[in-house]
Amino acid sequence: MCQGYTSLSGFSAADFSGRPLQNFNRPARADLLRFPNQCGPLREFDTNETMSYDNFMRTFGWTVGFAVSLSFQLLGAEAPKTFKVGEFTFSRPADWQWVDVTSSMRKAQFKVTGGDKSQAAEVVFFYFGEGNGGGTKANVDRWLAQFQQQSNPKVEDTKLGKHTITYVQVEGTYMSGMPGGPKTPQPNSMLLGAIIDSSEGNVFIKMTGPIPVVKSAKETFNKMVEEPLK
Repeated sequence: MCQGYTSLSGFSAADFSGRPLQNFNRPARADLLRFPNQCGPLREFDTNETMSYDNFMRTFGWTVGFAVSLSFQLLGAEAPKTFKVGEFTFSRPADWQWVDVTSSMRKAQFKVTGGDKSQAAEVVFFYFGEGNGGGTKANVDRWLAQFQQQSNPKVEDTKLGKHTITYVQVEGTYMSGMPGGPKTPQPNSMLLGAIIDSSEGNVFIKMTGPIPVVKSAKETFNKMVEEPLK
């Protein structure tokens, strides 16, 4: 079969079939190519136009591919509606922002903003497994000790089914920082804490942040804590 392509410049006056090239007297251009059409008259095309088209299609393909990839990433990064900590499955409040945890001690984390979005509180779930993490009283005392100039401290137990929830509340200057590390004082802060007892290991839930933000989220916090136990 006579297939292939030739340039108008420097090619003999006959195609592969032996027939004379049509319009051979046209000025030769290096960017014009002729293709045989099933051994018929050669067809010509402009390589400059073809390369522009190829570049466009290549760029278009990259753009579409990037958009599709980004869409999958965004879908994959969608915050879960429910999450499990220990034996309990919690529901994420719709307006709480999911935060990826950076520590193995943290099992879930949220960012909670106030009405004007200028202030934010943090909610963290801790779980250390059966028999780990210390007792309820030791953790309550540790949480309270993280506040200076305390006011309105409260500790109360609530029984739901076979589990007991110990709620902790305190206001003051929160000394933020890792245990044993440097601390950053955060005045006008508030803590809402909940410890759920479990034979499979207690679950510790701690919310800290500016007093107005934490107070406004208290009802949502309690509902989230108690829902899995009902």
